[in-house]
Amino acid sequence: MNRSLILLFVFVISGLGFLHSQSKINGLSFVSSGNKVLPKHVQSVEAVNANWVALMPFAMMRSTASPGLNYTPERQWYGETEAGVQQYFEQLQKGNIQVMLKPQIWVRDGAFTGRIKMNSPKDWKLFESQYSAFILRFARLAQQLDIPLFCIGTELKAFVRARPEFWKGLIEDIRAVYSGKLTYAANWDEYEETFFWDALDFIGIDAYFPLSEERDPSYLSFIQAWQPHFNKIQGLALSCEKQVVFTEYGYRSVDYLGAKPWLVDKNKEAVNLAAQSRAIRAIVDTFWSEEWFQGGFIWKWFMFLDTAGGSENNRFTPQNKPAAQTLEGLYGKY
Repeated sequence: MNRSLILLFVFVISGLGFLHSQSKINGLSFVSSGNKVLPKHVQSVEAVNANWVALMPFAMMRSTASPGLNYTPERQWYGETEAGVQQYFEQLQKGNIQVMLKPQIWVRDGAFTGRIKMNSPKDWKLFESQYSAFILRFARLAQQLDIPLFCIGTELKAFVRARPEFWKGLIEDIRAVYSGKLTYAANWDEYEETFFWDALDFIGIDAYFPLSEERDPSYLSFIQAWQPHFNKIQGLALSCEKQVVFTEYGYRSVDYLGAKPWLVDKNKEAVNLAAQSRAIRAIVDTFWSEEWFQGGFIWKWFMFLDTAGGSENNRFTPQNKPAAQTLEGLYGKY
């Protein structure tokens, strides 16, 4: 028996992962707002057979080289405050919806967080102290509320690469105040080089992998395009003996959606609702049945149910689109 098969056998029988013997994480990235969560919002999550959501409070930066990280509760959306996270969590719990708390950084003008890198040791120290305060603030809240999964960072490739000692220390500091499970949301192009998977409970990947240059890819072409990425992700999971969570995944409802799935600019590609559904079906069909794969959180889900998404919308949300029915059926299987 080769090493990969041995590792797979050990992985399966050991029951690694706190939900290994239960249902998958059928997750939604739940966008905060200025409003409280009401029963109808929880019901919209249940309606697509989702059983988890990611709650995402944001801190702000002026630029990718600015050491200032601003989290000011009185200037945040209600859902991004500690009181808001608690209210959202408590309401979601009434519907048996579990939560991953995922504090994130927003850089002005939407600059990519993977390029955050300071210009001097002094700036690094200031930025690191502010990032630690932000993350530990919510780690303590996660402990207080008994939130089962906490994400320590999202798409911070340059930061992780440049400051390994900081990240080792941060994980230790989080463990000191939070007893739940930890992951990190590595961008699709950084997960293989992320060095601290052994210190976390799950390998987290934001799964915006480029898959196809076609205008309107078929389901089969998506399935075939996933294979090399599948092999690498599986190899990492087995070698680390960790389950994988797609901390984000999803597709805009546009032509050419598989070429650069991470794009969030407001360009004018033609709406393609069917391609979005096919892409979602392909990723779930490829990964959700695997023992080493725990599930994922689709990007993204809004509280404003009547106006979110729709047949003319070319953004990521599946709401009020055929993709919502696709997701309901797929999540219902798991």
